Amino acid sequence: MPLGPDLVARFAEITGTRHALTDQAAIAPYLVDWRGAYQGASNLVLRPGSTAEVSAILALAQETRTPVVPQGGNTGLVGGSIPDESSAAVVVSLARMEAIRALDPAGNTVIVEAGCTLQSLREAADAADRLFPLALASAGSCRIGGNLATNAGGIAALSHGVARDLCLGLEVVLPGGAVLNGLRTLKKDNRGYDLKNLFIGSEGTLGIITAASLKLAPKPKGRALAWAGVATPDDALVLLNRVQAETGSALTAFELCGARAVEFAVRHGGMRAPLTGAHPWLVLVEISGTGQDTEAEATLGALLVAAMEAGVADDAVIARSGAQGNAFMALREAMSDAQKPEGHSIKHDISVPVAAIPEFIRRAEPAVERAAPGARIVCFGHMGDGNLHYNISEPAGGDRADFIARAPAVTAAVLELVTELGGSFSAEHGIGRMKRDLLATTLDPASLALMRTLKAAIDPNGIMNPGKVL
Repeated sequence: MPLGPDLVARFAEITGTRHALTDQAAIAPYLVDWRGAYQGASNLVLRPGSTAEVSAILALAQETRTPVVPQGGNTGLVGGSIPDESSAAVVVSLARMEAIRALDPAGNTVIVEAGCTLQSLREAADAADRLFPLALASAGSCRIGGNLATNAGGIAALSHGVARDLCLGLEVVLPGGAVLNGLRTLKKDNRGYDLKNLFIGSEGTLGIITAASLKLAPKPKGRALAWAGVATPDDALVLLNRVQAETGSALTAFELCGARAVEFAVRHGGMRAPLTGAHPWLVLVEISGTGQDTEAEATLGALLVAAMEAGVADDAVIARSGAQGNAFMALREAMSDAQKPEGHSIKHDISVPVAAIPEFIRRAEPAVERAAPGARIVCFGHMGDGNLHYNISEPAGGDRADFIARAPAVTAAVLELVTELGGSFSAEHGIGRMKRDLLATTLDPASLALMRTLKAAIDPNGIMNPGKVL
């Protein structure tokens, strides 16, 4: 049932009424996820401006047993930041807490509040001649707290790791209002348990991340990007191994994209096809280093010429300017949005060992066809770290209701293969509401029991983002 007017007033007093949204028109954007798959209900959204206000909110929530749903940029894909339909929860948006508290170029660290957008952080790092490596298509709207709460991955995870790998410390408000002051900037600190890793990837079910200390990297001086056409995922794997062998950590992205994913991005994203002719698969390759762009381009060009001479690649094109390089990357980033105009989509965020990607793709296609005849596979993702977005669009001109009804069978077929190959059904999108039941039925019993023990110990009243993850 909705929060009563007296309780709404007590919460609003913490942030000030200006930052306590009660009008349903103003609240509406906070109640639906990016995909439109989850629609929640609430009669209060709080927009705190400080850690102290978040602390006061959680103290009152604990006292009154009020469920709390933390929210960053609301760009998640598994319903993790959307309240349920009961109207019992208060949504706490961290969007106003967007300050960069400290940036230390010499130490390659930055302390930033949870509401800072990823794009703002990347721009601040760039202005200081540094790089914050996390790279996501939603950079302009996703926020650092959400990136950490979901352990976001992205295109640069191949060389720099996921959000967890970039985090040195956290400031977290616990249920009841206590503040965990863990904003360390030390690379080495072995004082007890590494508590920050309890909260990274916990999706707001244990507390609210309000700030983070993060790693920066020297800004690459040279960068080269190219698209290459290959006949099969096996050829893409050979190309990946060749480029890695020659460039090592300088390989910062290796994206495998099926022809249909490129076709949709060109059709609906206002993009240009990078290569002429038909190519069943395309790969986007990026290398970065300390040399100049011309050196990186020469290195990548020589590798691609050798690959074409060996029959591994059919064609390739290298970006000849920064603007063209950005356009190459924009084509890849447009692939998720480009599926929407093609109708209903069954999405899978899976990972398997890198060497198993060709086998997964070969075996998944007939399995999907058996489960949903005529469905269109839209496969793209981060081949370099084993993560694919294996999405299935409804048949062109088909029966949408029939396709939606087949979704459980499609997903079961895909995940059975993922499990057989030693993979994961959640690579970088999190669990949220969408995958909660899958987690409960697939995680080993000891791990699941320990997770529940931790949840009960930290959040005994179950007020933090209820119904998510567990």
